[in-house]
Amino acid sequence: MKHLHEGWTIAGGEITDLPATVPGCVHTALLAAGRIEDPYLDENETKLAWIGRTSWEYSTTFTPDLDAPRIDLVCAGLDTVASVELNGAPVGRTANMHRGYRFDVRPLLRAGANSLKIKFDSPYAYAEEVRADLGERPNAYPEPFNFIRKQACNFGWDWGPTLVTSGIWQPIGLHSWSVARFAEVRPQVTVAPDGTGRVEVRVRLERAAEEPVTITASVAGRRAQATVDGIEALLILTVDEPALWWPRGLGDQARYDLDVVLSSAAGELDSWSRKIGFRSVRVDTTGDAFTLHINNTPIFVRGVNWIPDDVFADRIVASRLRERFVQAADANVNYLRVWGGGRYESEDFYDLADEMGFLVGQDFLFACAAYPEEEPLRGEVEAEARENVVRLSSHPSLVMWTGNNENIWGHEDWNWKAPLAGRTWGAGYYFDLLPRLMAELDPARFYWPGSPYSGDSKRHPNDPVAGTTHIWDVWNTDDYTKYAAYRPRFVAEFGFQAPPTYATLKRALSDDPLAPDSPGMAHHQKAIGGDQKLERGLANHLPAPRDFDDWHYLTQLNQARAVSFGIRHFRSLRPLCMGSIMWQLNDCWPVTSWAAIDGDGRKKPLWYAMRDAYADHLLTLQPRTAEAPKAGGPDPVAPGAVFVAEGAPALVAVNDGGTPWVVAATVTRRSLSGHVLAASFLNATVAPGSAVTIPLPVDLTTPEDPTRELLLAESGSERSFFLFAADKDIDWPAPNFTTRVTTEGKSTKVAVTATSILRSLTLFPDRLDPSASPDRADVTLLPGETVTFTVTSEESLDEKALVGRPVLRCVNDLT
Repeated sequence: MKHLHEGWTIAGGEITDLPATVPGCVHTALLAAGRIEDPYLDENETKLAWIGRTSWEYSTTFTPDLDAPRIDLVCAGLDTVASVELNGAPVGRTANMHRGYRFDVRPLLRAGANSLKIKFDSPYAYAEEVRADLGERPNAYPEPFNFIRKQACNFGWDWGPTLVTSGIWQPIGLHSWSVARFAEVRPQVTVAPDGTGRVEVRVRLERAAEEPVTITASVAGRRAQATVDGIEALLILTVDEPALWWPRGLGDQARYDLDVVLSSAAGELDSWSRKIGFRSVRVDTTGDAFTLHINNTPIFVRGVNWIPDDVFADRIVASRLRERFVQAADANVNYLRVWGGGRYESEDFYDLADEMGFLVGQDFLFACAAYPEEEPLRGEVEAEARENVVRLSSHPSLVMWTGNNENIWGHEDWNWKAPLAGRTWGAGYYFDLLPRLMAELDPARFYWPGSPYSGDSKRHPNDPVAGTTHIWDVWNTDDYTKYAAYRPRFVAEFGFQAPPTYATLKRALSDDPLAPDSPGMAHHQKAIGGDQKLERGLANHLPAPRDFDDWHYLTQLNQARAVSFGIRHFRSLRPLCMGSIMWQLNDCWPVTSWAAIDGDGRKKPLWYAMRDAYADHLLTLQPRTAEAPKAGGPDPVAPGAVFVAEGAPALVAVNDGGTPWVVAATVTRRSLSGHVLAASFLNATVAPGSAVTIPLPVDLTTPEDPTRELLLAESGSERSFFLFAADKDIDWPAPNFTTRVTTEGKSTKVAVTATSILRSLTLFPDRLDPSASPDRADVTLLPGETVTFTVTSEESLDEKALVGRPVLRCVNDLT
């Protein structure tokens, strides 16, 4: 294809003949030209609402080659409602950001200069017109995103700005061809019980002539060929015992080149190539379970939810995705759930997932709203689903499609039924259209109607006893210790908020001074009641902050503890619970949110807590009753109450590695000064993919003074603390420690030796250099213990500032 990416200008409103990058969008063109201020800074976002309510025109000229009988204009992605004109003649109209369009333009092309114009209607005007025609439908936000097939979070979310884009967001160009071309190549890759790999390559052609053509497919030295008079063909290749593709941590990511060539007597006409992987996938839902099996191995999903990494898609290049994927891999993540308010992720995204061994669950693009099932939306929904299911079918990383995000739950619980008054809301998509398309186009992949969904229409859709569940009462109304009351099968969303790193705040906000409620901070908190919920979370657990520096440290610490608490609990329930997908890995701009990595790509303390909680070997102290855990959720708890889990702490060892783990643990009850008050030595061998719970002696679990004692479990490098009281109720001694700082090149080592207990010692070197990043966070030291933080930075760091407040922090320094 010959790309048409040069010479574009845009016009709209008072803007005329402004140069524009393609692929791109109006916002990035205006920003590059200095016509708008950066919408991510301060409150600039609020000045840009006019862009989404303006019609825009993209224009360019080009000189084509006219030596082919068929020339198509191929638009891989237009955002969103557009009319295409070539040399003044209408070519076609689009109404879907999530699919491509192809137009035969050979009759309209002429020698020399040709004029191409793409006129984009205001997304708001279109969506509001459809809403007026079809009738209002409830949704979670006062925006019409459910009436247009466009990235929903463009219209704002509880973590994202309202920046409603328009533009040529994917490649565009001319495809010249003759006789026939590949309209669709759809491989289905399976592995038989005897280890034989099978590739069924289904091909659909578009023809410009009726002559016979030949299709040849090859993989791993095997070749199949068919001569075709019509437009469809099936080629089958078998590979004896191919090397399997495994998720990260369980084996290699073996991939093979699959090549498909279309030819005629005159030579090659078209070609298609992808890397494929042989693996088997199934999800066991028998007996209320929800367990993912890869190559007949049950997998505990150590997951994160993924949102678009930037509001403006042209900024999300392969190198940026790789950085994010490396951060996820380093945090021991094995699963990425692509959330339904964003996009069908890119080839770059899925190629990286294939290469690095991530499992991926892709939502169909419906989120937090009732969606009309009538035209003009229904036809677009089917077209986008067909295109993307086929497009992604070759990727071994993709293991699951989900019908929507929270819409079945919303219909049940969010007071939708009365205002809907019998109008359609999406059920026909989730329970009929999408499963039929999956059965037709990609039957080997698992489909689940929604997230959450319990698997039975007679059961509440968010019942944790079966299927997938979202746990949001913890953030919205209750304390994070309530996670311990849940016995879920698979948790697809849960999380807790905190602000971004300090360096990110200082870059994005001009507030002076910074405060939790200063104008920029308030604008970059999109969750309703978010600051009050942060305050409630702190009040339940930690000393009251005295200033912004305290607030920033404590809210980030509380987020890390909350999510770590949930992950450790869910993993400790294995095999009852087989999945934990934390909300969320990443941010799309600088914002107070649930993310582990902020909008500037910096790791918050949550990232380190997640890394430790998702480690292959997990040693954790968990409250346990004598009765074996059963699936289900907690009994009702008063809003804002601190849930106290029943039962004495027990030692749980979880092994998600590939070999047995021999645990030789020492568990001690200690005073805050470090003195051992009781001790026990416990041994267990934990098989791969399993968990072992070891009860503790009464003298360990019964403190004399809960506010002055703690439990510590240790086995090799694995360590777990259990406090009998909240930090705010403990009389922590004043922090006492010595430090030693050594620097070599871009690496600085900060050794801290405790002479008193140091609770949740954390280093924030980005306060000194925005590029600086530590290797760990939230470390509790007993007297006499030493930890060494390794900091990487581009600039030299002030050694005195590095070991003082507000850079080096612990809970003790608030008491």
